[in-house]
Amino acid sequence: MQICNVCRDEPSKYRCPTCQIRYCSLGCYKTHKDSCIRVERPAPVTPETNTDVEPWNVDDILQKEEDYIDKVPLQKLQLLSQSEELRGLLRNPHLRQLLRSIDSAANKDEMMKAAMQEPLFVEFSDECLKVVENDQRKPSRPGASEDL
Repeated sequence: MQICNVCRDEPSKYRCPTCQIRYCSLGCYKTHKDSCIRVERPAPVTPETNTDVEPWNVDDILQKEEDYIDKVPLQKLQLLSQSEELRGLLRNPHLRQLLRSIDSAANKDEMMKAAMQEPLFVEFSDECLKVVENDQRKPSRPGASEDL
């Protein structure tokens, strides 16, 4: 829960309708409203439709890559969306945040190495490999479930 931006003591319960600052009570709102400045929100960017450009898909990206050794075919990647085990793991907010961190990292290799120290990420990786390799893989860490 967020803390009140006015008194910085209590959890915030409300947002100022003008500037979206968080506050906890009527007293804090009254204190804040004298210095409130309207926050201009940028207009949402809508993509322009250009009929001259062909839509792209994952195959286009994969075709341009020169290193095919570690590539997983698109058909096998699509199997990931059908895995109930993966869906269950992805319900974990910690795993989702970890995946976002890897995706947005400047050095993805280093982030992946760090993530592989997390048992939850190792379990997720093992499940992904199990699905795309279509076999009963052994867990890559001690103590992992043997019934994968």
